Amino acid sequence: MPPARTLLVPDRGELFLRDSGGDGPAVMLLHGWMADADLNWCGAYDDLVAAGYRVLAIDHRGHGRGLRQLNDFRLSDCAADAAAALEQLGVAPALVVGYSMGGAIAQLMVRDHPEVVSGLVLSGTAQHWQDTRTRRAFKGLGVLGLMLSIAPRATWSAGFRRVGLGNSSETAWGLSEMMRHSAHDIVEAGRELGRFDSRPWLRPLPIPAAVVLTTRDELVPPGKQGQLAAALQAPIFEAPISHLEITTSGEVYNPVLLRALAAVGGREVAAAA
Repeated sequence: MPPARTLLVPDRGELFLRDSGGDGPAVMLLHGWMADADLNWCGAYDDLVAAGYRVLAIDHRGHGRGLRQLNDFRLSDCAADAAAALEQLGVAPALVVGYSMGGAIAQLMVRDHPEVVSGLVLSGTAQHWQDTRTRRAFKGLGVLGLMLSIAPRATWSAGFRRVGLGNSSETAWGLSEMMRHSAHDIVEAGRELGRFDSRPWLRPLPIPAAVVLTTRDELVPPGKQGQLAAALQAPIFEAPISHLEITTSGEVYNPVLLRALAAVGGREVAAAA
């Protein structure tokens, strides 16, 4: 993993993030729901650093080692946290990559803090989660929150088994990361995703943007990812993985991500990776 650091941001708090250091172009990685920076991006760190990037990856509020708060979870607060981190580190404007929920946060960064984003890559994400199937799934969030509050280890372990993860050292590490989450904030983050809808305001951007479309995605349908690309008038780079394979299939996903980063202003050397 890149070195960890705790960044004190006045009037915001202590932000946890990975920071590889170096003088290469800065890339801020935004993770998905129920993950943290390491769970989402551990398979990509090495390839991005090897391509010459300064890799930054933040834990969002309530996730992993992210900020804990007294008020309800808001995606816009996560966008403000990431923007503040880039400014505090003196690397803004930077390239921003958002995966799944991180893609919604990245869209809010561009809307609310455009001065900190020089190029945008969205992946495994969408403009909204308002479709009937997803809204039906989000109705179970209250039950999920209760289970996580009463028996977090058993609940996360059952979730791992459901997606086919058996006993292994990697699974044990993943479980330990999930145990860091705030049950309340995980549920609120799911509700925020259910409310998120950028269709009224997302337009082609004055900065370069690209979409890495996960073609086998069972959680965010490829069609919705394509609609996002169409709204941005952004090029599509296809990665033939499912939603959760971003961690385990880096040899497939990372070269596509590097090409997308090169397309939005990253290092041209990345395009050959």
